[in-house]
Parts: sequence; C-alpha cells; structure tokens
Amino acid sequence: MSSNLHPMLNVAVKAARAAGALINRAALDVEAVRVSLKQTNDFVTEVDKAAEAVIIETLLTAYPGHGILAEESGSEHGAKDSEFVWIIDPLDGTTNFIHGFPFYCVSIALSVRGKVEQAVVYDPNRNDIYSASKGRGSYVNDRRIRVGKRTRLQECLISTGFPYRPGDKLKPYLNMLGEVMSQCAGVRRPGAAALDLAHVAAGYTDGFFETGLQPWDVAAGSLLITEAGGLIGNFTGESDFIDHGECVAGNPRIYGQLIGTLGKYSKFAGAGDKASVRQAVLGGAEATTDGSEQAAPAAKPTLKAKRVKAGSAAAPEVEAAQVPDAPF
Repeated sequence: MSSNLHPMLNVAVKAARAAGALINRAALDVEAVRVSLKQTNDFVTEVDKAAEAVIIETLLTAYPGHGILAEESGSEHGAKDSEFVWIIDPLDGTTNFIHGFPFYCVSIALSVRGKVEQAVVYDPNRNDIYSASKGRGSYVNDRRIRVGKRTRLQECLISTGFPYRPGDKLKPYLNMLGEVMSQCAGVRRPGAAALDLAHVAAGYTDGFFETGLQPWDVAAGSLLITEAGGLIGNFTGESDFIDHGECVAGNPRIYGQLIGTLGKYSKFAGAGDKASVRQAVLGGAEATTDGSEQAAPAAKPTLKAKRVKAGSAAAPEVEAAQVPDAPF
C-alpha cells in the first residue's frame, strides 16, 4: 500500500497507526478505570491527549512548517499562517470507547488553502486504514472503494448521529429521523461520524446525516466520500460545508433524495421551510396527548417517499410508520 502513496499521506497513515496502537493499549485498561465517571472521563481525556500528541509529533517532525487544527489542543501547535493545515480528531467515538463498544477511530486530514487533499481514517478495532489523496481515489488498506450503487432510498441503509449536547434541538431531529426512517430500509447510529463517513465511502452504508459536527469530525471523511464517487454537503446541498455543523453524504442519487427530505431542517433553509418544520414539531408535541405522536411526523414523509417510488411503496411505508422500531 505505502509504495504508491502520496508522501504526505504516508506520514498521516504512520501517525494514525501510532495513535491507534496507543488507543488499543488504553482500551485494555479502560475496564480497570471504569470505577467512577470522573475517573473514566479523566482517563479518556488522557487517552485523547496522548493520541493527539503522538499524531502532532509525527506530522510536525515530517512537516515543521505546517499548521494544526486538533480537537483537544485547537491551533496551539504548528505554524499559524501555513497554507497546509492538518485537521485531527485523535479519538472519534469517545463514548463508545468508554463502554468498550468497538466503534471508534482516528481521523486525520490535510487541508491545503482550505481544501482537503489528503485523508486517513483508521479503525483500530478492525485494523482498517481508509485513505484518500485528491484525484487518486479512496482505499481501504489496498482495496479501492466506491460508494454503494443503490438508487432508491427505500432499499438503503442510512447512518446518523443523535444530538447529545444540552441545548441541541432534539424535537426537530426526531422529526427528521422519523422522515428518513419511514423512507429507507433501516437507520443505524454507530457513534463516530468519521468512521460513519468512511463506511459510506466503502458502500457499507448508503448515506449519512448529522448536525452539530465539528470540522475534525468530517474533514477526512469528506475526501473519502468524494474520491469514492459520492457527494457530501450541508442539508441544502452546498458542498462547502465543513464549518456549517451539518452534513449529509451518499452516492449522487441517494444524496439528492436525502437533501430533498433534510433541506427544510437546515439552518440555511428559507423562512418558509423553517416555519413548516416549527409547525411539524409543534404538531408532533400536541399529538403526544392522545398517544399518536408517531403519526404526525410520519404522514408527510410517506407521501414524499411515494414520489421517489410510485405506487407499490405505499403499503410498506405506512407499516414502517406504525412500527417505529422496525428498521433497527
């Protein structure tokens, strides 16, 4: 694999593997530390910081003139005015890591004049390196990867991330989730956005959406997606999305269908769309009194999904709406 890699990507892979080895060693100790939440959180913070330090040291040893944007340390390391900026998430999926749920990763991207040109996402549990260089395609280990070929949302597996910070808009998100669930074959919430995006690039899932994301969550994954033939942007379909805090990805057909559903929930949506979302959210809240909460958000997407696939789609979608946990 390393023989024909771009030299900068080679260094990023080396950095990701070093961080992954450190995370795997720490995973063996996390059980012993899992006595109290405070201890666990302190331990995980130490793991994050140690993984980030080894990544930064590896990158700046090779490229001392480059800039750094990292989750734990921000921009305190590296050159301040470089056109080359490494965007780093040393451990995406911290909550999974704490619980021993094997879905977390290391994410490293190189941005050149504001555009991502090199990307690595390392899954230390499966020892998989997802990598991409601009114009050279996306790979997992030695194998070229492409986004999935499915063209109808009804047949697709879509991944997402739940809002989890206090103050996150949970009600609109649940409406959004209800719409997507009623239109696709299943929704998954694995818990590490960078790895979710790598899985869309590899065709393991057909699409992904999430709000409240930071640049280090999506920078590497965005290049993996586009180099694998997919599209990625904000909920209204703008491709310059890395600082927008919202992200949708998929192959071009599925991306278009997801944008059709999610666009009105975008913070960049027009006033009319925003008003309709507010109304739907309020309607959903009112419906809770008679126990038919599911019906409010589900009714509209069923109609929308029919437009995607005429006629025969009606029966299964109505069924999905009535049995909310069926897709899981």
